[in-house]
Amino acid sequence: MQLAHELVSELSERIDGTVCVDDMTRQLYSTDASIYRATPIAVVFPRHADDVAATVQFAADNGLPILPRGGGTSLEGQTVNEAVVIDCSRHLNQILELNAEEGWARVQPGVVQDALRRAAAPYGLDFGPDTATATRATLGGMIGNNSAGAHSIVHGKTIDHVLDLRCLLADGSEITCTPLDAAGLQGKQRVDGLEGRLYRTVAAVVERHADAIRERFPKVMRRVTGYNLDAFVDRMSNASSNSPRAFDAIGGFDSFNMAELMVGSEATLAVFLDAKVRLVRLPSATALGVAQFDDLVTAMEATRLIVETQPSAVELIDDLMIRQARAHSGLAHLCDYVEGSPKALLITEYSGESPAFVADQVDKLRDLLARERLGFGFYRATGTQQQADVWQLRKAGLALMLSLKGDAKPIAFVEDTAVPVDRLPEYVARLQDVVDRHDTWAGFYGHASVGCLHFRPVINLKEAGDVGKLRSIAEEVRDLVVEFDGALAGEHGDGRTRTEYLPGFFGQEVYSAFRQIKTAFDPEGRMNPGNICDPLSMSDRNGGADGIGVSARRPAQTPPRYLIDTDLRYGVDYHTPPLATQLDWTPEGSFSGAVEMCNGNGACRKTEGGTMCPSYMVTRSEEHSTRGRANALRAVIAGQLPSASLTSERLYQVMDLCLECKACKSECPSGVDMAKLKYEFLAQYQDAHGVPLRARLFANADRVGRWGSRLAPISNWMGASPPGRWLNERLLGVSARRHLPTFVRRTFEQRFGERRRAAAGNTPGDRGRVVLFHDTFMNYNVPTVGLAAVRVLEAAGFEVVLAKAACCGRPMLSNGLVGAAAAAARANVAALMPHVEAGTPIVGCEPSCLLMLRDDYRDLLGESSAVRKVAEASFMIDEFLVSRARGAESELELQLGLQPRPGRLLVHGHCHQKALIGMEPTMEMLRWIPELEPVALDTGCCGMAGSFGYKAEHYDTSMAIGELSLFPALRNEPGTGVAVSGISCRHQVQQALGGSPRHPIEWLADALPD
Repeated sequence: MQLAHELVSELSERIDGTVCVDDMTRQLYSTDASIYRATPIAVVFPRHADDVAATVQFAADNGLPILPRGGGTSLEGQTVNEAVVIDCSRHLNQILELNAEEGWARVQPGVVQDALRRAAAPYGLDFGPDTATATRATLGGMIGNNSAGAHSIVHGKTIDHVLDLRCLLADGSEITCTPLDAAGLQGKQRVDGLEGRLYRTVAAVVERHADAIRERFPKVMRRVTGYNLDAFVDRMSNASSNSPRAFDAIGGFDSFNMAELMVGSEATLAVFLDAKVRLVRLPSATALGVAQFDDLVTAMEATRLIVETQPSAVELIDDLMIRQARAHSGLAHLCDYVEGSPKALLITEYSGESPAFVADQVDKLRDLLARERLGFGFYRATGTQQQADVWQLRKAGLALMLSLKGDAKPIAFVEDTAVPVDRLPEYVARLQDVVDRHDTWAGFYGHASVGCLHFRPVINLKEAGDVGKLRSIAEEVRDLVVEFDGALAGEHGDGRTRTEYLPGFFGQEVYSAFRQIKTAFDPEGRMNPGNICDPLSMSDRNGGADGIGVSARRPAQTPPRYLIDTDLRYGVDYHTPPLATQLDWTPEGSFSGAVEMCNGNGACRKTEGGTMCPSYMVTRSEEHSTRGRANALRAVIAGQLPSASLTSERLYQVMDLCLECKACKSECPSGVDMAKLKYEFLAQYQDAHGVPLRARLFANADRVGRWGSRLAPISNWMGASPPGRWLNERLLGVSARRHLPTFVRRTFEQRFGERRRAAAGNTPGDRGRVVLFHDTFMNYNVPTVGLAAVRVLEAAGFEVVLAKAACCGRPMLSNGLVGAAAAAARANVAALMPHVEAGTPIVGCEPSCLLMLRDDYRDLLGESSAVRKVAEASFMIDEFLVSRARGAESELELQLGLQPRPGRLLVHGHCHQKALIGMEPTMEMLRWIPELEPVALDTGCCGMAGSFGYKAEHYDTSMAIGELSLFPALRNEPGTGVAVSGISCRHQVQQALGGSPRHPIEWLADALPD
């Protein structure tokens, strides 16, 4: 490491970007979405292309291996290595040019696929290879892996859309790969230096081994293994195809584009600086038909018929995905159309010029399957949202499978083989035989339209016996692929899982051709070493103008550097000692089990849409993603970082920007609950370092509120005045740029009591009694919310009572005082149980407080009968009213007699509400108001997140998160009403934009008749 520090110090002086060699950062980049782990030498965050060039040149000067990386979503281990990792995603993420008229864009390697698709969509354009990881996969990574997606039956692979590439070679020199005609190729071959040698060598290697390339390369379209030498064979001129040349001669090709070799090369030949990519025309209309089947083989038989109907996609989902989705709080609704328990679903899409045409195609498919008696049940999805929901379920497939609890997981190592579609039924049956013989089972999903199925055997890599199964299954599947004339990789490339099998699969002559190419580009083997192949040894470089002689035709004897069962993230030597935890981790199996739910799929690295992960969206830093935090925790508990790191300042920095929004609990397909993990971390950290005064004050919000009300208006002046804010920042670390919430002199409890006394016991109650769980903020800060709730509930015919409850415990839990939160939870369960046992529902207005009862009390107290009953009896007020209205066939809605309130109402949802309930109850309740048009904003976290945004060190991040989507959405409609359920969200909006956002129940109460 001393050498690394010295080298990095020198590199830091050469670039404007950042160079990191600290242990934490290196651990964060030691894994990707695969089953492998390798710790990098250093991680570089270049700010521009010149930084990349300086880094590559520096590595060449010092003999260091290098590995460019984008989103780190590779499934075969291509983006982990003992190398200098160049993270292109943080800064090199610009669309440099978009030419809608000619249908192309020039992009930097860190551009996320969905960002390009959003930029192209207004012009009716799209990027064809639409992978399931489009929210976080970068174009550089897609080019490196030759990625493809659900519509590859129409659009092919990435190689079909890359027009030219600007690259850096291993020696630091730059090369631009662009289409050439025969004359252009000859001109390149006459150039002196490395570029000329490369053009001469590649042409000569292809010519020399043309027959073997034609014979050994799979004929299926979805082949992304080895180097794309087959792309050049068909472009050889007649003269050149029959007359092999010496390596220094000019070959004969009708056309030639070196970019086709770079695509799929997995960073083993060059580093990409930017690319010109083709865009495709968006279809005018699409429709989906979803058919259900009792078994996988029958579904594959149906696929053979379906592909003849010219669909634009045919995707498979198996019963494992369906079961996992139904058990997932954020995805269960996507399975509403599924009848019973099918073994497989086939999603078929048709594209065309009109909705009528595609709908007719779906109907014809339904009739075809019925005539052939294939499948049961059929779902038509012709609406935009219907189709989006179906696709969301399919795209969650990878992570849904990995969300299986326990150490045994459906893992990727043979998952993307591809065979001819007409042989799929027999192939799938044989795959099922393979897993049966190995005493396990497998999940299936993927691109049935092109014979590329994601086949994931369930294996526990922590067990030696199962690691043996890993190799045994891989070798049997390899043999099956050969038997069925298929490809080892149809989507995810070679990486560490397949490199060792390439010599046998392609034969020694073709594999030797790969090594000749590798040697020409990277003679020292420093470009992502060990993947696809290593360079030829010096003894095999037998002369020739380019250093590669005819002896290269001999069998390659050097074994691949990486084997399928080495460098495993979770291997037989992986152990996590027991940790004395303060929360209950029984549902997850253990604290380590909860950490290991993160499989690296990177869904938390999306940059737009949804809520997860707000701090990553702002910082674009891996350590501030859910995956980064989980990786940091895993490295500590697994001993890859010192055990003392669990309570270190560095780990605190990694965890600090988690806003505890809980979005990952629903938006992460693997269901990683980073908020809960942070609560445990803070408890451990503060046990070691003590509880700061600021944390104690925030944790005791109820006590602060009580005294704030008693001292109002003096307390309000202190919280709002410049001297008071300055003092708060100096003494407590509360940002001076924040105005603290104001306190009321007369609390909600006092006003509720006055209301009751004024009613002289004449209170409604024909619908029964409800307990209003009046939270701390309702009581001391915004009693108007509570009074509005009481008005609505009473108008609906309910008698409202208050429980003698304590603070819910949320402020304590979010500040790491787990013991105090548990004490509050026990007190509240005891106070609420008599009401629950009497059949009285509990209703709340503040999402973060009410949902403590539903969610967090289980973590604090365990799954006892009392905790479960309280949780089941607790409802947000909109959720409660809507459920009662449905049960009474809208009689309740009529009883309220709501008056018209014309206009639009912008509705922003609290993060916890969106994660655990969803926004539909709020929207349905607001739609009761005549002539009101409530609009649910597609906004993520507001950035305040309880006490997070009040902390001085978080202020800028907090406001930047609000600027991602919420603030712009509200600015776009000045003067429009705003409904926000969370008090922290309302405070954030008020401070950033002014105005008076109100709780949804206040809007409903205002529509009640006088």
